[in-house]
Amino acid sequence: MPDLIPAIAEIFLTIALCVILVIDTFLKQEQRIVTFRLAILALIGAAFCTVYFGVDGPVTTFNGAYIADPAGNVLKLFAYLIVGIIFLYSRDYLIREGLFKGEFFVLGLFGLLGVMVIISSNNLLIIYLGLELLSLSLYALVAFDRDSGLAAESAMKYFVLGAIASGALLYGISLLYGLTGTISINELSEYFSAMEEVSLLALLGLAFIIVGIAFKFGAVPFHMWLPDVYQGARTPITLYVGTAPKLAAFALAWRFLIDGLGELHGSWQDMVLVLTVLSLILGNLAAIAQTNLKRMLAYSTISHVGFILMGFVTGTLDGLRASMFYTLIYVLMAAAAFGMIIVLSKKGFEADNLEDFKGLNGRSPWFALMMLMVMFSMAGVPPFVGFYAKLMVLESVLDAGLFGLAITGVIFAVIGAFYYVRVVWYMYFAEPSDSSTLAVSSDFRLILSANALALLILGLFPGFLLDLCSRVLS
Repeated sequence: MPDLIPAIAEIFLTIALCVILVIDTFLKQEQRIVTFRLAILALIGAAFCTVYFGVDGPVTTFNGAYIADPAGNVLKLFAYLIVGIIFLYSRDYLIREGLFKGEFFVLGLFGLLGVMVIISSNNLLIIYLGLELLSLSLYALVAFDRDSGLAAESAMKYFVLGAIASGALLYGISLLYGLTGTISINELSEYFSAMEEVSLLALLGLAFIIVGIAFKFGAVPFHMWLPDVYQGARTPITLYVGTAPKLAAFALAWRFLIDGLGELHGSWQDMVLVLTVLSLILGNLAAIAQTNLKRMLAYSTISHVGFILMGFVTGTLDGLRASMFYTLIYVLMAAAAFGMIIVLSKKGFEADNLEDFKGLNGRSPWFALMMLMVMFSMAGVPPFVGFYAKLMVLESVLDAGLFGLAITGVIFAVIGAFYYVRVVWYMYFAEPSDSSTLAVSSDFRLILSANALALLILGLFPGFLLDLCSRVLS
C-alpha cells in the first residue's frame, strides 16, 4: 500500500471539496456565506497539512508518480494564499452582482487541486490529469456569469484553444513514451542522459510539449486566448485566471523541462528563447495600445511570462531560482492589481478602463497609493520587489553568457514602464470622471493594503524570499 502521508494535503482538500459540495446543496441563497467560510477553512486545513507534514527532501509515493519536496510545498503554500485572497476579494463583488454561488468556490478549489497535482507530479500522465482538472475548472469559471454573452464567448475561445493545446501536450507525451517506454520523469531523465544523440522523434515530442507549456503560460505565439479571456470574464474570474494557474505553469515547465528533459537543454533552449523574446516584444508593445485595463494587464502578463521563461532559457539552477522568485512575486502583484479593479467596480459597472482610474487620488488617496505601489512594482521600479525579480532573472541570464537576451530584457522592461506609469498619471494628474466615494469593507481594505504593502516590504527586505527559493531548490 502506498504511503499516503506525502499527499495528505491533496487528500484533505479532496475530502473537504466533497463535504462542501454536499453542504452547499442544502443551503438557501441567503446562507451561501457558509460555503465561503468552509472554502476558507479548507484552504487553512490544506496549508496546515502541507506545513505539518512537510518534508526536508524529495519523497516519492504511488510507485514514484507523486513527489513531495520543499520547493513544491512552497508553491502550494503560495497557491493557498492566492486562492484565499481571491475568495476574499471576490466575496462582496459577487454578492453585489447576484453571483454569490457555491459553484464559484467549489470550482476555485477544484482548480487549486489541479495546481497541487501538477506541482507534485513525477509522472507525465499525472501531470496531464492535473492540468485537465485545472483547465476544466477554469473553462467553467470563465463562463460563470450565465447571462453574459461576452463571458460565454470568452469561455468558448478558451475551451477550444485549450483543447488544442492539451492535445498537443498529450501527443508530445505519447511520442516520448513511444521512444522511451516510460512516463516517469526520473526515468526519462536517465534515458536522455544515457542517449548519445538526440533522435528526431524526441525533438518532435519535445516541440509538442513546449507548445502545451507555452499555452498554459500564455507565451507568444500561443497567447491569443489571454486578452479575450481577461476582458470577457468577470473581474474575480480574471483575478483567478491571472494568478493561481501561473504557479501551475511554472511547476509544469519545471517538472517537464528541468527535471525530466534537462539533459535535452541544448535542444529546447532555442525554442524557449524564441518564446521569451516574442513574449517580451509583443506583450510590451501591445499593452501600450490598450485602453481597457484588463486587456492591458493581459498583455502585461505576456511580458512577465517572457521574464519567467528567461530563467528557464539559462538551464541553470540560478535561472530556475530566479524564475520561481519572479513567479511568486508576479502572482502577488497581479492579485493586487485586479483587486484594485474590484475596489472601483460598482453594481453593473466594471471599472476596467483606464479612464475609470482618473483622479483616484482625489477620491481615495490611500487606494491611489496602493495602486501606485502595484504599478511601480510591475514596472520594476526600485525599491519595490518587482525590481529585484527582474534583476535576479537578468543576473542569471548574464551569468549564463546570454548577453543579447539580457539587453533585450532591459530594453523592453524600460518600454513596459510606460503603460504602468500611465495608470499612475491618470490617478494623480487627470480630472476624475466619478467623484463618488469608494464603498469598501474593512476586511477588504485591510487585505488589499497588506497585499500592496507586501510589494514594498519584500522589496526593502528581499533576502527572506530569495533565500527561501535558493534553499528549496538547492
